[in-house]
Amino acid sequence: MSIAPPAPVHGATPVARRALAPDLARGLMLLLIALAHAHMYLSGHEAGFRGYALDGGPLDRLVAGTQILLVDGRALPMFAALFGYGLVQLANRQLATGGSWPQVRKVLRRRSLWLLAFGFCHALLLFFGDILGAYGLVGLVLAGFVRREDKVVLRAAVVGLVLHVVVLLGFGLLTVSAPKGDTPAAMADPVQATVMRLIGWATMTPTYFAAGVVLAFLFGIWAARRRLLEDPASHRDLLSRVAVLGTGLAVAGAVPLTLIDTSVWTPSDMVAVPAYALHSVTGIAGGLAYAAVIGLATGRMRRDRPGPVVRALAACGQWSLTCYLLQSVIFVAVFAPYAGGLGTRVGDAAASGIAVVTWLATVVLAALLAPGGRRGPAEAALRRLTYSRR
Repeated sequence: MSIAPPAPVHGATPVARRALAPDLARGLMLLLIALAHAHMYLSGHEAGFRGYALDGGPLDRLVAGTQILLVDGRALPMFAALFGYGLVQLANRQLATGGSWPQVRKVLRRRSLWLLAFGFCHALLLFFGDILGAYGLVGLVLAGFVRREDKVVLRAAVVGLVLHVVVLLGFGLLTVSAPKGDTPAAMADPVQATVMRLIGWATMTPTYFAAGVVLAFLFGIWAARRRLLEDPASHRDLLSRVAVLGTGLAVAGAVPLTLIDTSVWTPSDMVAVPAYALHSVTGIAGGLAYAAVIGLATGRMRRDRPGPVVRALAACGQWSLTCYLLQSVIFVAVFAPYAGGLGTRVGDAAASGIAVVTWLATVVLAALLAPGGRRGPAEAALRRLTYSRR
C-alpha cells in the first residue's frame, strides 16, 4: 500500500502570532542573565562559589547577597524550561501542518545542533560561561522526549534531579573559593583568553547540561503540553501554587550560600559544598516560580492591547538570542583587559549597575526594531539554518 509523502514542514511562527507570556518571560529573565554574568568579567579578588568578591565593600556585599538570593541559578533553569516549552510548540506546529514525527524530530535536532554551534562561537569570541551550548546539547540528546508519555518524562526528571545533585557536589569541591584572576576574563592576552574560554566552554557545557538544564527542560515539556503559559487563565490555581511554593523553596535554599558568599558565615567545606548544591537545586523551583508569576501577570492583561512597557519587554524576549549575545559584546568591550579594562577597577555593585544599563539598552533596541515582525539578526540566522533545505 502506497502512502503519500507528508506535507512539508513549515517555518517558524510569525512574530505577531506568538504567545505573550513566554516572550515576556524571556525579556525579563534577560535582566537576570545580565546580572548573573556581569560580575564574572571582574578579576583580582578572592571569590566565593558564585564568583562574587569575598573582600568587597558593604554595597558590593549587599548586591552580591541579593543576587545570590534571587538571581543566580534561577535564570538558567527558567530559560531551560522555556526552551523545552518552545520545542513542544515547534513540534506541535510542524505536526499540525502535516509533517511526520521523523521530519519534525529532524528539525528539532537541526535547530539544536545549530544552537550548539552558536554557543561554540559565543565562547570562541566572547564568553566562557556560554549557556547556548548546553541548550543545544540537551535538545540534541532529549528531543525525543517531546513525544514521550508524561510518566516517562517525569521519571527522566527524577533521574535528572539525582544527576544534578551529584554533579554539583563534585563541581562545588572544585570551585571552593576559586580566585577570579584564574578566569579568562582576567587575561590581558586576547589569544590566551580565547584558548581558555574554549577550554572552559568544553568543561562547562556538559556540566550545565547535567546539572542545570535537563530537569528544567523536562518540566518545560510537561508544562507546554498543558499550555500553562499560553492559557494562564485556565491554570491560575496551579500557577499560583508554583509561584508561591517555588519562590519559598528558592529563597530558603539560597540563604546558606548567601551567608557564605558574602563572608557572613565561614563554615567548613563539608558544609559549604552542600550549601552550593542546595542553592542550585532549589534554583530550579525559583526559575519555574518566576515563569508562573509572569504567566499569572499576563493572564490579567489584555492580549490585544498590552502597554508600551510590556510590548518593549516582549520584543526583547522575541529577540532573546540577539540580546543575549549583545550583552556579551558590551561586557567584553567594557570589562576585558584588552578592551575597556574596567574588570580590574570596579566591584560587584558597579558591575551589576552596568548590567542593568546594558539590559535596558537591548530592550530599547528590540522595541525600536522588532515592530512590524522583524526578527533579530541571530534569530533570523538560526531560523534560516534550521529550515533550510539541501
